[in-house]
Amino acid sequence: QVQLVESGGGSVQAGGSLRLSCAASGYTRRGRGTYCVGWFRQAPGKEREGVATIRSDGDGATNYADSVKGRFTISKDGAKNTLYLQMDSLKPEDTGMYYCAADSGGPLCPLGDYWYNYWGQGTQVTVSS
Repeated sequence: QVQLVESGGGSVQAGGSLRLSCAASGYTRRGRGTYCVGWFRQAPGKEREGVATIRSDGDGATNYADSVKGRFTISKDGAKNTLYLQMDSLKPEDTGMYYCAADSGGPLCPLGDYWYNYWGQGTQVTVSS
């Protein structure tokens, strides 16, 4: 059974930083030999949106939402089965529940949540002005 457990959320002032972690266990690739993992967020009253994704294989291709490019960095530690999201220069509009997700992948891991079938329970990020 796949389990994804996020941690690292909290409250910070605008301009601050947070580092989110997602510990994964029980995941078995379904064919194709690669998988995608990523971070998504949902603000109150808004739809869930993709923040950043990364591919599991050698080149670790990343994909970022335009709104976070240059401020957020996604990375992974294969030995620890852990995904990270370093968030710098945080803005109030970054506030929301942050989720990690995983599933088998393709050439580029999409930012659309439709692709992913495995989800964590979320961790709250609040950025005050």
